[in-house]
Amino acid sequence: MKNKKQTYHLKIPGKTENLELIRTFVSRLAQMSGFDEDDIYKIELAVDEACANVIKHAYEGKGKKEIDLLLEIDYKKLTIIVTDEGVGFDVNNILKRDMKEYLGQMKVGGLGIHLIMSLMDDVKLKSKPGEKTEVRMTKYLVKDGKIKSKQVDDG
Repeated sequence: MKNKKQTYHLKIPGKTENLELIRTFVSRLAQMSGFDEDDIYKIELAVDEACANVIKHAYEGKGKKEIDLLLEIDYKKLTIIVTDEGVGFDVNNILKRDMKEYLGQMKVGGLGIHLIMSLMDDVKLKSKPGEKTEVRMTKYLVKDGKIKSKQVDDG
């Protein structure tokens, strides 16, 4: 990818059946960027979770609005920005959650943002109740000044 930033855009109806297309789009671009299989899987899973959250929470499964994905690729990172047209939520309420206590209550769901944060190198959330939500996820190809690349077995 050299030093040039490339941008890719996908705007797609927020329906469950479109998640496979989104995963394919994102994983193919991650592969073209030079990420290894492990990082591609993490990126794909994080984006899938973000988009599934849009479908379930922002659009309540109705699929009448679109999910907007913007991918920015340069020589050292891949940034995926998922934006919806939903009603938003209180980000601090999710981020300040005591996970041990939450898990102890055996509640179903509510772990998506935490999963995304564990899979990606950097995650930024912009949302307010009554407004759209933006999830910005970054995975670095360059770490500590060195390119993380596929391991080659000369065997």
